[in-house]
Amino acid sequence: MTATRVLVLNSGSSSVKYQLLDMSDGARLAVGLVERIGEQTSRLVHTPLGTGGEPRERTGPVADHAAALRAVAEELSSDGLGLDSPELAAIGHRVVHGGLKFSEPTVVDDEVLAEIERLIPVAPLHNPANVTGIRTARELRPDLPQVAVFDTAFHTTMPESAARYAIDVETADEHRIRRYGFHGTSHAYVSRETAKLLGKAPEDINVIVLHLGNGASASAVAGGRCVETSMGLTPLEGLVMGTRSGDIDPAVTFHLKRVAGMSIDEIDVLLNKKSGLMGLCGDNDMREIRRRIDAGDRRALLAFEIYIHRLKKYIGAYYAVLGRVDAVVFTAGVGENAAPVRAAAVAGLEELGLALDAGRNEERSGEARVISAPYARVTVAVVPTDEELEIARQTFALVGGNPPE
Repeated sequence: MTATRVLVLNSGSSSVKYQLLDMSDGARLAVGLVERIGEQTSRLVHTPLGTGGEPRERTGPVADHAAALRAVAEELSSDGLGLDSPELAAIGHRVVHGGLKFSEPTVVDDEVLAEIERLIPVAPLHNPANVTGIRTARELRPDLPQVAVFDTAFHTTMPESAARYAIDVETADEHRIRRYGFHGTSHAYVSRETAKLLGKAPEDINVIVLHLGNGASASAVAGGRCVETSMGLTPLEGLVMGTRSGDIDPAVTFHLKRVAGMSIDEIDVLLNKKSGLMGLCGDNDMREIRRRIDAGDRRALLAFEIYIHRLKKYIGAYYAVLGRVDAVVFTAGVGENAAPVRAAAVAGLEELGLALDAGRNEERSGEARVISAPYARVTVAVVPTDEELEIARQTFALVGGNPPE
């Protein structure tokens, strides 16, 4: 029996998201989520898509990630999709930070796992959970290839002029301070799917990808390679996000410590969890912000305008970096669903060759689609991201399979 299935695991600090895919055709066989791990109110929701079954839910305490993955294995087994199946080719893990060492998907061994652990100081919220997920999966199936797919990998092609901060080189190198970028799996998938939408090869087009969710990032992709991205050492840099400030004068942190008496940890929480749209207007849901704007809420309107202003700045900057732009592409939750965001971001950029077709922009669809006006010189598109499929493709290709296009 040929092994064509890949289990994709995304282990967060208190959750595990998972999908089981059959790479012979890219079909999803099961999807699920374990949330609130470590609490009495833990919940697992499992949906067996391959059999067309209804979602199943179980609640009750799940002590840790090991217990969560064992529960996932039990749910899969009840559908005949267990981790002991000979059809399972590998397990693919989302790992947020791969530093400079990992520029492509990598089969995990003890040395690889140790290096991912060494990167915890630059990804303290994400890499510990990623490591736990990998360790547990290795214990459950020690004979099966475990593949790490890194969020930062796609951005390792940035030139040093884009990746370096202008600080003392020795200090930067000693402490691994540089711009790594994140959401790379999404940017890789969407830039490639955009080429397919345009009927061209990835190496023949230049694309600006706007990944707009609660976390948000932009990338400039030239001929299939990332040459610039908005997130930096951490996911805090760049665009205005749901709860993150994005770009800010570094001296704000000194000011808050000296004048407001805030601790470093308090400033960290402020900039990462109490800023962005949430800090500006008290909401980080773009749907609610738009509802408030329609009701005449000026604070919500200002938050939206700041969000769009930053987005326009990055579109213009990346246009300059690329020199020639074939497409500007919106993706992720806000990018795929918020027509007012897309309209506002493109408005006024006609001299750059960007213009929307209002009717196309308002259409709702789960498919990749062009929303620019017929006369526009630059294509504007919406391309739904699929990070799980991208992780599965990269995992399957690494262990000797040929993933579906």
